[in-house]
Amino acid sequence: MPVTFRPTRTRVILLACGTALLVTLTVIALALPSLGGGERVSFVATGLLFLAVLALLSRPRVDADSTGITVVNLTTVRRLEWAEVVRVNLRPGDPWVQLDLADGTQLPAMGIQPGLAREHALADARALRDLAERHGTSPADG
Repeated sequence: MPVTFRPTRTRVILLACGTALLVTLTVIALALPSLGGGERVSFVATGLLFLAVLALLSRPRVDADSTGITVVNLTTVRRLEWAEVVRVNLRPGDPWVQLDLADGTQLPAMGIQPGLAREHALADARALRDLAERHGTSPADG
């Protein structure tokens, strides 16, 4: 039953742009004869830095299984049991799903975001909501 939710189009675009930028800067560094060794290295290092940042931005996902969910955001990973998830919310204008938790806090689940693929994100939010309800949480909002 394991399911992974992630913004696939956004991920593909970010990684493709990062790779293209790295390749372009590397080609420029190698093609310009006037550049010294340190300058060439800095061109390639800049490309690697951009690729790393874009790879970080493409990281978010939500992994669901029969015991709970793992929310992977930009710099954090949090494992939740289904009983901890009270509600799954994706309201109009929200940048991503918000999980209402049993301790009264909210956790953003950036792996489901309506940016480039709104209908896909809405379907993913419904699927996550259905999983949460099936595993014993309260009814969810829009």
